[in-house]
Amino acid sequence: MESYVLDWANLLLRWLHVITAIAWVGSSFYFVFLDSSLTEPDEERLRKEGATGELWAVHGGGFYHPVKYAVRPPKLPGHLHWFYWESYSTWLSGIALFSVSYLWQAGTYLIDKSKMDWAPATAVALALAFLVAFWLLYDLLCRLFTGRRNGEAWIGLGVLILVCLASWLACQWFAGRAAFLLIGGMIATAMSANVFFWIIPGQRKVVAAIAAGEPVDPIYGIRGKQRSVHNTYFTLPVIFAMLSNHYSFTWNHPQNWLVLILMMFAGAAIRQFFVLRHGYKLGRNKHPLPYALVGVAVLVGVIAWLKPAPQAGASSAGPTTPVAYAQIEPVLTQRCVQCHGEQVQMKNVRVDSPEQVQRHAQAIYQQVVVSKLMPMNNSTGITEEERALIGRWFIAGGKVN
Repeated sequence: MESYVLDWANLLLRWLHVITAIAWVGSSFYFVFLDSSLTEPDEERLRKEGATGELWAVHGGGFYHPVKYAVRPPKLPGHLHWFYWESYSTWLSGIALFSVSYLWQAGTYLIDKSKMDWAPATAVALALAFLVAFWLLYDLLCRLFTGRRNGEAWIGLGVLILVCLASWLACQWFAGRAAFLLIGGMIATAMSANVFFWIIPGQRKVVAAIAAGEPVDPIYGIRGKQRSVHNTYFTLPVIFAMLSNHYSFTWNHPQNWLVLILMMFAGAAIRQFFVLRHGYKLGRNKHPLPYALVGVAVLVGVIAWLKPAPQAGASSAGPTTPVAYAQIEPVLTQRCVQCHGEQVQMKNVRVDSPEQVQRHAQAIYQQVVVSKLMPMNNSTGITEEERALIGRWFIAGGKVN
């Protein structure tokens, strides 16, 4: 029953997380596009009011005319929309989903005993420490180098080093799939913390100053813009890390930490292309195509690197002997029944009877042979020969009689 409830919690939280993430990423991408596409206002009135940019757009049958005031508008409007719940809801739903999926069952999903035989409480504490430590170190980098010569370049280099080190450590200490998600959650935590600790507080101080008729310090807008730009480069690496749990060939690789780093780097490079593309159209910068080409080249390189090696002798081998159910039954009993039997029925799947095995034959083949996701973190020590045996049984028809 607990497994059934957790499955529903996982599904509903995942649904909520995706919805809120779409809202957050969508608004983030839109405002980056907007900032890159603004032109100097045509109307003298807008310029006198302190407007620094405007954009005319057509969408959904109507015309839109957003205007930006970099420091302060001439007066506060009666209704001011704040963009922060998209961020907060995404982080809250994400940490809840990670807790239900991995922290609650750390012994199964977070810990890989072949790497580190942690106590569950130790593994959970260390995983949460990744989230906090990365934010503190990243924030320290921003505090130290913001405003200095080539400050953003030094911050970028520092973040790259931190992400590489964290990726390597996570992949050495935790199960591969959990490690990828942990790094994604780590960066996403920094993104939401940027909103919570810097962007929104700065905006509140600006609004309070305007309401009080006091001068507005432009530093708040500068700092908020800086963290917002950082967030947009974090976005694609985070999305890859979150999607990777469906593709075991990435996190199951012996050098999975390098796979993660390269894929996140490719995402950041491609994001740079889109950020600069809008400015290029207005003649503000050189064509950003090289960034896209670098990102695509890294992707192609990773694809070629992870290509499965051909099985020796596969082309010359004769027909394989069909495998009967009686041959795989001991394997299922030894490797699978403890999590998919009468006492425990993970994912509502049982493999402790011929009828149940027949019913779930496709899923067994997919999870055990193709993706090699099961047994989870290979906690029961299934061998490649046993996986191949199950594969031959399924290809022969997957019959149980």
